[in-house]
Amino acid sequence: MSFKPAPQRLFADILDAIGMIEQFTAGTDFEAFRANPTAVAAVERKLQIISEAATRLGDEAERSIPNLPWRDILGIGSQLRHAYERIDLDTIWSAATDDLPPLKAAVLRACFLRSTRGLILVAKP
Repeated sequence: MSFKPAPQRLFADILDAIGMIEQFTAGTDFEAFRANPTAVAAVERKLQIISEAATRLGDEAERSIPNLPWRDILGIGSQLRHAYERIDLDTIWSAATDDLPPLKAAVLRACFLRSTRGLILVAKP
């Protein structure tokens, strides 16, 4: 028997990771980000968590939030795990600053819809 977290928990994990990335990149530009290996490593790790949560969501991701580039979300995690030497910082920065805001908005909308239908979002302790 395998344990599969509830979708609302996985969406909460995605939101938590996005919030952390926002903290890691707040008030910085690409040059400052590139010069900060701690921030780079932290953002890469949180992108991996987002990708893994999306993987665990499976088809539920597309059902709950259609029209997002789920394949790309899964792909960046795979690249960070298996082809990390080929990831350039422009890609990481673009994911953090351009791709995550629409993902955050879509997940928040999906969580709100779930909560209004009686499915309460599980907050992380």
